[in-house]
Amino acid sequence: MADAANKYSQNVNGAYYVDDQCIDCDLCRETAPANFKRDDDGGHSYVFKQPENDDEINLCEEALTGCPVEAIGRDGAD
Repeated sequence: MADAANKYSQNVNGAYYVDDQCIDCDLCRETAPANFKRDDDGGHSYVFKQPENDDEINLCEEALTGCPVEAIGRDGAD
């Protein structure tokens, strides 16, 4: 389970975030490319834009449930 205390600093403020468990598998970036990006230097994903509509929310939820290491959280600061 993702931990807001361990989220990457690149995440924009909001409900969704990626924490330090990320293994850079690319699933979230492929699933929700409008919301997740890769930090090339750190080798991990982060949320660069919080979802703004139902389609983006659904894709972020799909990424969250599909993350193999549960590095995506939804309990960040709004």
